[in-house]
Amino acid sequence: MEHAVTADNASPPPPEDAAARLRAAVKAVESGERPASSFFAEPARPARPATPVPPGPRARPARTAAPVPVPEGLPALLAAGGAPEALAGAVATALGEGAERELRDDPWRLLAVPGVRPEAADGFARATLGAEAGPGDERRTRALAVWLLERAALAGHTAVAVDDIAKGLAGQAVPEPDEAVRDAVESGAVLVFRDAVEAPAGGGRAAGDDEEAAPVRLLLGLDRYALAEESLADGLSRLRGTFEPVTDEAAAAWEAAAGRAPSPSAAALLRAAAGHAVVVHTGGAAARAEPATLLAAARSLGLRACAAAHSRDGRRALAALLPDDEADAAVTVAGLLAGEEGPGRDAEGMLPLDLLAVLDAGQLPAEAAASLVEALPDGARLVLSGDPALLGAAGPGQVLADVLGADFGPHVASRTPDEGPVGELVSGVGVGELLQPEAPGREVVIVPVRDPGEAVHRAVQLVADSIPRAFGRSGAEVQVVTPGHAGPVGTRALNTALKERLNPGPGRFGGFDPGDRVAHSPAPGRVRPATVTGADAQGLWLEDADGRFVVPVDEVGETVRHGWALTAHQAAGSRWPAAVVVLPGDADGIMDRSWVYTAFSRAAQHLSVVQGSGPGLAAAVAGPPAPPRETRLRTLLREQLAASAPAAT
Repeated sequence: MEHAVTADNASPPPPEDAAARLRAAVKAVESGERPASSFFAEPARPARPATPVPPGPRARPARTAAPVPVPEGLPALLAAGGAPEALAGAVATALGEGAERELRDDPWRLLAVPGVRPEAADGFARATLGAEAGPGDERRTRALAVWLLERAALAGHTAVAVDDIAKGLAGQAVPEPDEAVRDAVESGAVLVFRDAVEAPAGGGRAAGDDEEAAPVRLLLGLDRYALAEESLADGLSRLRGTFEPVTDEAAAAWEAAAGRAPSPSAAALLRAAAGHAVVVHTGGAAARAEPATLLAAARSLGLRACAAAHSRDGRRALAALLPDDEADAAVTVAGLLAGEEGPGRDAEGMLPLDLLAVLDAGQLPAEAAASLVEALPDGARLVLSGDPALLGAAGPGQVLADVLGADFGPHVASRTPDEGPVGELVSGVGVGELLQPEAPGREVVIVPVRDPGEAVHRAVQLVADSIPRAFGRSGAEVQVVTPGHAGPVGTRALNTALKERLNPGPGRFGGFDPGDRVAHSPAPGRVRPATVTGADAQGLWLEDADGRFVVPVDEVGETVRHGWALTAHQAAGSRWPAAVVVLPGDADGIMDRSWVYTAFSRAAQHLSVVQGSGPGLAAAVAGPPAPPRETRLRTLLREQLAASAPAAT
């Protein structure tokens, strides 16, 4: 397969040379040697014409509730290109009703389908286009740029540095990564952003300096996440700008409520919320009582207020902290946005609220946060409450960390410690110390194991026998947490062993039997633990503390998994009376301090650690937490603050 030649018929430079040129150009912009506008303003080198593509970003659309009809000729087209015909439904969902036409014009659009990798798309393109399918084809490089950004989004990033995308393109044998990046931007496949670099202390620019010469870094992103963060920044600024100072009478009422608060941290939260539109509150599990105090106080003062948790379990825990007649003020984020919980929407589509507290705000991705803030009326208060030490959101963004880092509102750090030996252990992990708390009631137990087989055996034994016998807890009150899904000690292996011991059966309802513990995931990042009760023509019937519900037949295979064992990401937002955390010997590449903190803190009273990682556990705790995500929200918020600051006289 021949590479496209340049206009003067010279051979293209090796990928590493092109990538080096790109990095040099980026560094020149970031250091201030070149204006940011010059990087993408240079004329592109001539290239052979490519089949036109629709303008604008090429992000993968969100999953729709209704299946998209499969175009008649799509299965045959896929088969002719060496792709499985069974992929037709996923292709139609990703590309829409024009999927067949799109793939004929641009076979690399196959990369928009979840799970399809570049080598598969390349094979399909070669079978479809023949010799025309070259590694430098603009259609290929644009699709790869989007694919790289989609992969970054799965890891939580809303934007990626330009040179990282160029390196990724070079790794996919793109002959001229710098030109490919430029083309992806100019075609609208991806967006480019200028993100200001923070000046070192004492190193600010002098007045009158050319703003274009200010050091910046260049980021690439997709419009979906760019719009979410920009909308979120605008919405938070709108809340600040429309918030009216409280009257003297209201201030006195807030102060009286703060004086009745059960803890100094709760009182500080009430005082902060009384006078500010946006407040950040941080703390561990015990600190969740403080937003509950705020919610009850706000409602007693006549404000329309509610609090939204990440999970149904979190909502129930919050409701238990409220007076009985206020329990309906506890909702989930998903339920509030869908109009299924809380006050519903008014005639203008807004949430009729004066105060919204979001618990587990660290699990809030940028898109959901933007939707919440957009729905709040002018003048409303927003309290973001969460634990920064936990693993982040399942979707792109780090809303809590960015709002906190931008100093966009007062920060109330709770001083309420988590209780008991488990709380002491978890608190130590949060600051990088692996403590050995006194546990006279065996609240914390370490179970050393030598190999994966023994780890599975001991985990099953703990859930089925040891913990129920020693602590009077049923197996349903014990949750197993492990680093991943695959491998000899992943969720699949553990769930197979736990089902065989706790609820053996043929799996006659799509692999499930009545009594099976499952995890229902109707959307990414949302996990609802439940128990199978049966099945009928409507689908698989499940039950949790909120009652029975049905998962339609065509959604069972994709959204329901056995749930005796979960990953730490799946378990975030929920807690159980007892947890068994399994640390296999090969977990070193997965575990970091944030993972250990999240896994250990899923236990409310008892924690058993099946320890097969040797010194890996102590190293993970002593090491850094999960690295920060690449996002734009912090910069956007700082720009909003700077724009609203009074001009110096």
